Amino acid sequence: MDWGSANIELNKIAQWATDNKIKFNEEKSKVMLLTRRKAKEQKKVAVYLHNKNIPQVQKLKYLGIIIDYKLTFRDHINYIAEECTKLILVLAKSAKINWGLGHKALRTIYVGGILPLLLYGAPVWIRAMEKEKYKTR
Repeated sequence: MDWGSANIELNKIAQWATDNKIKFNEEKSKVMLLTRRKAKEQKKVAVYLHNKNIPQVQKLKYLGIIIDYKLTFRDHINYIAEECTKLILVLAKSAKINWGLGHKALRTIYVGGILPLLLYGAPVWIRAMEKEKYKTR
């Protein structure tokens, strides 16, 4: 299939939404073509909803997980690593030998703040962690 000339009209979906009293927001909608193909073909798709062109993106954030078109989750892992690094640096400032938060308080912050951030959505993106470059991050 030549994706360069593919125009997809979402009339059936729009009609279903109307029948079920659901409204799609064309301004917030995005299109992403998911593929693991290595072919050098056009990967542009024109999708219209209510006669408005929906923009195509290479990555998007859905329910807090950054998904890219090849499902590598590289951007998500980098984002989580940066956020955890920020939290760990804040914890390090608070944990001094002579003063600062005690071990129990630091553990509570770690268990309540860092672990949920690391583990959120893990069943979706955990296989990406099998790659060595992501493990070091």
